[in-house]
Amino acid sequence: MTIDTRNTPDVPTQEPAPDAGTRHHSKRTSPRALTGAQLRAALPGALRKLDPRVLYTSPVMFVVEVGAFVTTVLAIIEPGVFAWWIAVWLWATVFFATLAESVAESRGKAQASTLRATQKQTTARKVRAPQDTLETGSRLDLLPTVEVPSSTLRVGDVVVVAAGETIPGDGDVIEGVASVDESAITGESAPVIRESGGDRSAVTGGTVVLSDQIVVRITAPAGSTFVDRMIALVEGSERQRTPNEVALNILLTSLTIVFLLAVATLQPFAVYSGSRQSLLVLVALLVCLIPTTIGALLSAIGIAGMDRLVQRNVLAMSGRAVEAAGDVDVLLLDKTGTITYGNRRATEVLPVGSVTPSELAKAARLASLADETPEGRSIVDLVDGEFGAGDELPLDAELVPFTAQTRMSGVDLPAPAVTDSRVEPVETLRIRKGAGSAIQRWVHSTGAHVTAEEAAELERHVDAVSRMGGTPLVVAEQVGEAPARVLGVVRLKDVVKEGMRERFDELRAMGIRSVMVTGDNQVTARAIAAEAGVDDVLAEATPEDKLDLIRREQEGGKLVAMAGDGTNDAPALAQADVGVAMNTGTSAAKEAGNMVDLDSDPTKLIEIVEIGKQLLITRGALTTFSVANDVAKYFAILPAMFMTVFPQLDVLNILRLASPGSAILSAVIFNALIILALIPLSLRGVRYRPASASSLLQRNLLIYGLGGLIAPFFGIKLIDLVVSLLPGL
Repeated sequence: MTIDTRNTPDVPTQEPAPDAGTRHHSKRTSPRALTGAQLRAALPGALRKLDPRVLYTSPVMFVVEVGAFVTTVLAIIEPGVFAWWIAVWLWATVFFATLAESVAESRGKAQASTLRATQKQTTARKVRAPQDTLETGSRLDLLPTVEVPSSTLRVGDVVVVAAGETIPGDGDVIEGVASVDESAITGESAPVIRESGGDRSAVTGGTVVLSDQIVVRITAPAGSTFVDRMIALVEGSERQRTPNEVALNILLTSLTIVFLLAVATLQPFAVYSGSRQSLLVLVALLVCLIPTTIGALLSAIGIAGMDRLVQRNVLAMSGRAVEAAGDVDVLLLDKTGTITYGNRRATEVLPVGSVTPSELAKAARLASLADETPEGRSIVDLVDGEFGAGDELPLDAELVPFTAQTRMSGVDLPAPAVTDSRVEPVETLRIRKGAGSAIQRWVHSTGAHVTAEEAAELERHVDAVSRMGGTPLVVAEQVGEAPARVLGVVRLKDVVKEGMRERFDELRAMGIRSVMVTGDNQVTARAIAAEAGVDDVLAEATPEDKLDLIRREQEGGKLVAMAGDGTNDAPALAQADVGVAMNTGTSAAKEAGNMVDLDSDPTKLIEIVEIGKQLLITRGALTTFSVANDVAKYFAILPAMFMTVFPQLDVLNILRLASPGSAILSAVIFNALIILALIPLSLRGVRYRPASASSLLQRNLLIYGLGGLIAPFFGIKLIDLVVSLLPGL
């Protein structure tokens, strides 16, 4: 007998924790864009940011502040209503800019305060044993301990944490398994499982053990724990400007210099024409023409992008990572627990020869009662659900548990327990279920001879299961010393999560290619990929294969994003442009990635890409609006300024502004108010819809470009109607 073993499992699949891809992530709704409480909380920070030593990092707003200072001095030297109104509104322009950034930062500080509340001082039960004993001890939980403050723990210290106790610091579980309440960190009320020896061994200081007991080796010293790093990140105290943001700042600075030179040349021109303009008017004109709108909101847009990730329980180590997410071309997703539920499930029984489906199902159930793997339990569930619950095992039944060495499980029981009750119990019925190659060896060891018809039928079942991406498990039985016989095949299948095909369709609409990474063979991998709608597959993947794939894509000019949770994922996470580590993963994975998902939901990588794209689109949209806005202000102001000297310019004064003074003041007021009006949009972000780059550009030009041209004409005219009523203008 020949059994195809291409798809047979060599080791049992480990069941994921409830949070490892199986827990539904509750989508958090964004808070209101701008509330009175947020404004009050942001006011002190906005005032502090008026310090020139802070503001100089934004060249555009620094120029505005210098202009506000100059106009204030001029208003003091030559007091007048016009001068003081100009000075007040120029200071308002600077203040609104610092307010936008302060409001964005205040959200992060509120999150940081919540996290800081989890850092209460705790005591730890530190194991008193030399390091070599800890490495080899078989019962660490029984070693003598001493209570010490958690702040004194050092890297390598080992602590015991029991039910009801707080984990004193970041570490890895080295013994035991326990459910842990991480709600203080993740906001999720459902407990998660933490255990030794796997990708769910990392624990975070400040979380609480709900059941059982674990032994933890500390991996981070006090003061540099994961929570400490989160607080620093969400406060944004060390936020670095991204390359695109730096480039945009250079562009805005260049435009400011150009307009500065242009305004400076107006004075000689005005003197020559007999209409000398005051320094006050020239400063006001300069502020109105330089790109103050985007200059004021640029920093707030970047901070708000990171804040939107925090709202979804994702921490970005830098703004660069958020921006890179928006430019991602290739997305690497692990199959198990991400695209599929993570556990292969029994879905069908395929009998051989004269065996009935009911006979095969009941035999498979008996053989799976000793199999504690998720696959074994799924077989019991399938049979109980479709064929009715089976009988309980007799007390004298001998269970054969599944092991990685035998790759089989089974049961030995007296024959009358499952056969004709009139037969004397003189024979033993042995039932085995497992990998094809393992069952083949067991059947041959009994001297069995399979007919050609049965072998061909079995081969067809195995091939059919393999071609459809499933895993075949073979069931056989032996009565007494008679040769064993094969009963049939149980189909195990990786079940694709609901909605995955739609998510990958969205990725394609964004222009992103998805790659499924799996250790399965090509046949299984291709079948799962086709069902899920993935663009490409990396099968039988090793850590080196993942790393090589990322490097090849990057050498081709592509940006790559990847999610991972294991130590074997660390090299690829470090190499990827966007590496999202799961909070349930190992410390090595979290150190290698530039983002950490507190919910440990790998599919959230798609949301991260959307947030990154939303940040870039928001910045592009407001930049388009700002430039168009400045062009409109230019044509609204200059004709009014010079129409008294050159009456021919009156034809260009389409707004029919009351006077040159009211035109200048109206433009200055509009320039300040438009910043305040756009703060909510910069914090909330422009709504993102999957579309090509050309269609996004077209939408930006149509909505924000055209809007930027039209808004100043209406805004300045309305303000002019009010300003013209002021005495002294």
